[in-house]
Amino acid sequence: MLDLAKRVILTGVGLGLVAKDKIDEVIRTICEENKLTEEESRKLARELLDESEEARQKLTDLINKATKELLASFDIPSRQEFAELAERVRTLEELLQNRDNDTA
Repeated sequence: MLDLAKRVILTGVGLGLVAKDKIDEVIRTICEENKLTEEESRKLARELLDESEEARQKLTDLINKATKELLASFDIPSRQEFAELAERVRTLEELLQNRDNDTA
């Protein structure tokens, strides 16, 4: 029963998006229905919160990867590429400025 309830929480609710207080609320309900000890309920809470954080991190990583791939498909330069180009332009401007000063 406890395993089933845990699986329902993890899959049905979309653990990566569940808030801590919602998990706490579900844990209280499960603990009351299954008459879990305080130690068992703390263990269950810790497991669910850890899995929630892991799922949230995986979701964040997936979104970041998808965003990078989308931007790459638009052929938009990254911040680093833009910064490198800006530095090259500054260097060329300085070279031109120095050349103009030398010829004047």
